[in-house]
Amino acid sequence: MKNKIIGFILLLMLTTVLSACGNAKFKADYDLALPDFEHINQRGEAVSLKSLKGKPWIGMYIFTNCTSICPPMSFNMAQVQEKLKKKGVEDYQIVAFSVDPDVDKPEVLADYLSKYNVPDESKWNLLTGYSQKYIEQFAVKSTKIMVKDDPNTDQVIHGNQFFLVDKDGVLVKMYTGYAKNIEDVPIDTMASDIETYIDENL
Repeated sequence: MKNKIIGFILLLMLTTVLSACGNAKFKADYDLALPDFEHINQRGEAVSLKSLKGKPWIGMYIFTNCTSICPPMSFNMAQVQEKLKKKGVEDYQIVAFSVDPDVDKPEVLADYLSKYNVPDESKWNLLTGYSQKYIEQFAVKSTKIMVKDDPNTDQVIHGNQFFLVDKDGVLVKMYTGYAKNIEDVPIDTMASDIETYIDENL
């Protein structure tokens, strides 16, 4: 009888552990409330922090003349979206701030995005319509990511991070958006985090 009771207790403990593993909770790593903004996307539409609220969004910094990390970052973001599509996740947006706004007019950004096989272009907002100084200050002050124009070339130095912003406009997660080995970019983790966040908050 005693062995049966012990066996039952062990089975109950194992069931509890397995149940906990199957119900991962979303945990924020950051708490950075973003300031209000309103810019123009590649479709010529106004996009603001207010218009993005209500759903989470993934952000990054890129520019169309980039000869280094921007193309692979854009490809990696498309891969994240592909994972979300396979999971049936819909309630999110993707926001890419141009760090070269003088060159990156809406039509230039639209042409850039067309080069990537994105599963759903309507969820992408490639933003422009501000000054170089503005985006440098916004990136550092609001998202803790460096953006710096290189006066000696046509390139802009910027961080390779992806960042997750919650439905209230608060930056809650950061991820590596580019690495030499694609396996080091946490595409599956990003997709799972977004899915978990949406399941728990929307």
